[in-house]
This record gives sequence, structure tokens and C-alpha cells, in this order.
Amino acid sequence: MTDNRVEEKVAVQSEESRSQSRRAFLKGSAAVAGGVLFTKAASADYDPKKAVAPYAGEKEITEPLQDGPWRKRLGFGVRRYPYGVPSPYEKDVQRRTLEWLTPDSMASITMTPIQSLHGIITPNGLHFERFHGGAADIDPKTHRLVIHGLVERPLIFTVDDLKRFPSISRIHFIECPANGAMEWKGVQLNSVQWTHGMMSCVEYTGVRLSDLLKEAGIKLDKARWIIPEGADASGMSRSIPLEIAMDDCFVAYAQNGEALRREQGYPIRLVVPGCEANMWVKYLRRIKVTDVPLQHREETSKYTELMPDGTAQRFSWYMEPNSVITYPSPDYRMQGPGKYYVRGLAWSGRGKVAHVDVSFDGGKNWHEAHFTSPVLDKAWTRFEIEWDWDGSEAFLMSRVTDETGYVQPPMPQMRAVEGTNNVYHRTAMVTWRVHAWDSKNGGLIENVQY
Repeated sequence: MTDNRVEEKVAVQSEESRSQSRRAFLKGSAAVAGGVLFTKAASADYDPKKAVAPYAGEKEITEPLQDGPWRKRLGFGVRRYPYGVPSPYEKDVQRRTLEWLTPDSMASITMTPIQSLHGIITPNGLHFERFHGGAADIDPKTHRLVIHGLVERPLIFTVDDLKRFPSISRIHFIECPANGAMEWKGVQLNSVQWTHGMMSCVEYTGVRLSDLLKEAGIKLDKARWIIPEGADASGMSRSIPLEIAMDDCFVAYAQNGEALRREQGYPIRLVVPGCEANMWVKYLRRIKVTDVPLQHREETSKYTELMPDGTAQRFSWYMEPNSVITYPSPDYRMQGPGKYYVRGLAWSGRGKVAHVDVSFDGGKNWHEAHFTSPVLDKAWTRFEIEWDWDGSEAFLMSRVTDETGYVQPPMPQMRAVEGTNNVYHRTAMVTWRVHAWDSKNGGLIENVQY
């Protein structure tokens, strides 16, 4: 690869040689689009006067760059969209729902298109949704948060009161424990959005829960649990151990730099980093401090893990390490043999991601990927690895190890321990089968149980 600093060092070179230097640089590093770098040799009759730059295809540009209609007229003004919207060419990147999975709109689930995202932040408009009683429309001026129970001073906070406390901003993933639930019984859905889309990762801003509990004078000699409750129609509530509540939990009023959306709990919600999303109570209106868990509806009728012998795990708060390859994946097709950059996401509710391995042959051989994003506590981490695909059948898998040493297991191992009656905490590896390159399959990729 030719370093672009050549253009700085050799200032007296001819126009033609400068063009050749730039061409060599672009050919080696910038001709990547959609994760693909084609390696076919350059044409011998390259004419720098006709070509603008190589592109990520099998042929070089031999005609002048054509001006589209957007080049010939002024664009729209700044007042057209008081609140910005994506380009219409990105209209397919949207939350989606499986109608047969959630036919009742008041108990809806929409899934994030994580295969189409970049970086580790999920835009607010693509954040997954999970409702137990629909999205509440709450006036923040009348909303109140009550803290009572085993405290010295029961308190009532307005939203403005909360904003007067010291604020924190943290980036964390939030994941429904039923993410990927259908794979317990072998259902194979051909989209990352369907297999892993019940999660997102955003920046939350709010006030530490420990600050609020201390302000109320929590009775540490007696208090062992908190019971947060939502103001929506479902009255969502969960029992949370005090050690989790006093650790890194906080009450959020903002997400990605703006107020929470209604579907994400406006005006305030609880943030419980690393734990299953149902504990992140939306529309938070009350926190009762107790000495025992209260075993409310959502921790008896739901959110318990049914084991093979018919017993159930009473509580399973933390989301264990997980990962998925987002490109190539069933949402895309291979573009022909050549060099690719396999990309994906890894995360752990126990802390930071330590490393990620990728296999191209269904787990027979593993290769360590490198990170392309910051490695944050209880947040998504981006990984990537180079792959020179020869066009033959391949089986892509990723395997994450977190800082505690926990290694993501294969699905057969999880089933051997937990059976197939469970619907929560499916954190096993998934496998994308890449069909051999031919005219019939044309780079087809599908989800398989391997």
C-alpha cells in the first residue's frame, strides 16, 4: 500500500505521477464499500485523465463522473425538518415486529435493525420497544417519583427536582431476556433483527439511584431490596437486590442527548446496567425499600427460567456475555469471492468484553478479532476481522469472552443444561451458513443450528 504522505514528500513530481500515487493509495485502502475489498488487478491501460478513482467493483471507472439531478438544483433549506430525519434512501432501516409473535399491539415488541447500525450507539428512533400495557403519555409537570418503605424520610420528587441532583451520563446496552428466545426450540429466523434485535445500546443521562436513596435516609441495617414501579397501565414492577440498586443504577431522564422518548419511559425510567431489560422500569413513579422480595406478577408469571426438571430459577438478573456477526449475515448476500471484513457486536452484563474469536468453519478453528470501538463497561463493543473468502461453503461464528473469564457457549451446550422449555437468556453462539458461490445461490447466507 502506498502511503499518501508520498504526495507531501515529492512536491515536484509530475501531474501524471501524482495521479498514479493517489490511485495506488486508493486501490490499497479506500476501495472498500459495504465491507468488501475486491482484489482484481488494475487495468493496464489506465488513463488518469478519464478516471476519477477506482471503486469497489471488478472494473475501474473509464468514463467521467456523471452529475445527478441533485448536482443541478439547490437542496432543501434548513427549516424543512425542524426535527431531523434520515435520508429517504435509508427508509428500510427501521424497527420491525413479527406479527405472529406479538399480535396484540398493547403488548408489542419491535426489534432494532442492528445489522444496519454502525458504531455502538442506537439512534433513538431505532431503539427496540417492549410494552406490557402500551406506551404511556405522561405530563412531566404532574409526574412524581415517591421513595418510601425502609427509609428515614419518605420523599416525593418532581422531574425538575431530579435534575437538580448531580448528573451522570453512561453508555450501556439494554436487552430483553427473551432476545433470541425462539432458538431454544430450534426456530431459525434469517435476520439478525429477528435473532438479536430485542436490544439496543445508548447513552443515558440521569441521577444516581444511590444519591436518591441516601437523600431519603435508607435504613441500611434493615433494607435488602427495592421494588420499583411504573406509572403505565401495566404497573410494571420488579424486585431488585439492594447491592445492585446501590451500585451503578440510576434514574434517567435523557437518552442520546435528548429527553427520553415516550416508548422508552418518558419522563423518567430506571437504568439497571447489565441486567435484563424488564428491571429497567419505565415511567418510574415509586420505589419501595423492603427487607424481602415481593414476588410481583412479572417475576412469577414471566421472567423466570424453566429448567428441564420442571423447577424454575427464581431470579436471573444479569445478561451473560453474547456476540453476533452482523456482516456478513442473513440480511445480506455475498458479492463474490474476495476479501471481506467480518464485523459484529459483543457485550456482557458482567462488565467489559475481553476478546472475541471468529470461526469460518463452524468452530473447528478460531481467530481473534480486533476491536473497532471503545471497550466500555456493560456496553456494546464492535469487533472486526479480515477474511479472504474463496467462494466455498463456510460457517461463520463468533465467540466472546468477558473480563470475568466467562466464554460464550454453543447452543447444544446451553440446551444440555437448561433444556428447551426456557425462553430467556439465550446467549449461545449462532451460526451463519454461507453457501458456496454459484449462479443459483448467489451468495446466500442463512441461519443454521450448528
